[in-house]
Amino acid sequence: MNIAVAQSGGPTCAINASLVGVFGQALKTPGIDAVFGSRCGIEGVIGDDLIDLKRVIRTNEDMELLRQTPSTVLGSCRYKLPDYGSDEGAEVYDRIFSVLEKHRIEAFFYIGGNDSMDTVQKLSEHAARIGSGIRFVGVPKTIDNDLPVTDHTPGFGSAAKYVSATVQEIIRDSSVYSIDSVTIIEIMGRHAGWLTASTCVLKANDEIAPHLIYLPESDFSVERFLEDVRSERAKHKALIVAVSEGINIGDVEARSGASDNFGHMYLSGVGKALEQIVREEIGCKVRSIELNVMQRCSSHICSKTDIDEAEAIGAEAVKAAMRGETGVTMVFRRLSDKPYVVTVETADTALMANKEKFFPREWINAAGNNVSDEAIKYFLPLIQGEVNIAMKNGMPVHFKMHI
Repeated sequence: MNIAVAQSGGPTCAINASLVGVFGQALKTPGIDAVFGSRCGIEGVIGDDLIDLKRVIRTNEDMELLRQTPSTVLGSCRYKLPDYGSDEGAEVYDRIFSVLEKHRIEAFFYIGGNDSMDTVQKLSEHAARIGSGIRFVGVPKTIDNDLPVTDHTPGFGSAAKYVSATVQEIIRDSSVYSIDSVTIIEIMGRHAGWLTASTCVLKANDEIAPHLIYLPESDFSVERFLEDVRSERAKHKALIVAVSEGINIGDVEARSGASDNFGHMYLSGVGKALEQIVREEIGCKVRSIELNVMQRCSSHICSKTDIDEAEAIGAEAVKAAMRGETGVTMVFRRLSDKPYVVTVETADTALMANKEKFFPREWINAAGNNVSDEAIKYFLPLIQGEVNIAMKNGMPVHFKMHI
């Protein structure tokens, strides 16, 4: 039998480790012959743009380099499969299954987030509809950590580690001048504030900043925000504020107005808008910093726990498919915080497709401007360990696909 794997959605610095997990486990599994990679997610299957991964990942050194390379080496997409009953649906599904059958592919693995699981669910349902034996298994990833059922998602731990380390460096930088200041740091998170909340781990290293943390899960008021800033400025010369990009400040100019194929609005500008509000209403020195795509593509400070788990969950996906499972997504089940123990299981993809997991309201303080120590216990295990990054000429080396 042959298998195929694709990557979808926003890149992370751990998504290639999951690809290595699928590929490496396939090499160890009797009965699996070719391992195809689909370029640009499901679009590669629709366009019959598949590559034999054994031709491009040739050595253990290639696998290790790929494991620590950020972004999606196969390319990505945000293509939403049409419903089967729609005008274009039948043609698209017929095309997908025709290509899979042409290459004798009996298992397909999709590495992605909430929307990618929509694809896994639809394809597994169509396979059942037509009596196809092809298995479809989801492998989770997202820096937003908003996939339901699973304790956390590969890619999140490394993003949290990068964001927290960067915030810590900003704290040092902001403290050098005698003049009082406010620094607003905008962090990714459309509807879920996991990544912004993760900056609380700095308290484990005796930092008191960020002094204020605002998440989409809590109602935001510009008036209360200004009160919080005035109150905290009385205590701290260099005030640090962490905000999720998705908080609602009632300013349409802080939204681009554009949306992706799944209807998600592209967000940016919340930090800049709040900077202007503070400047006008309080009049102190203020700056905003948008961490932007660095949150998802920075691998030089990745979490070893995250990379190891990303590879492991990819390998477990292959095992699940070989057991005959389909229409499932791999998930982490946490058994203990300290010592940190997780298991990898399968869950019905229907429980995860197009659904979101929000930061627990009970971990947000009553004022809605910070998070509790319970959150620290959750986050800390996910950012542990360092990967020995391959370097050349003083710079990290990345795997590049040449075909």
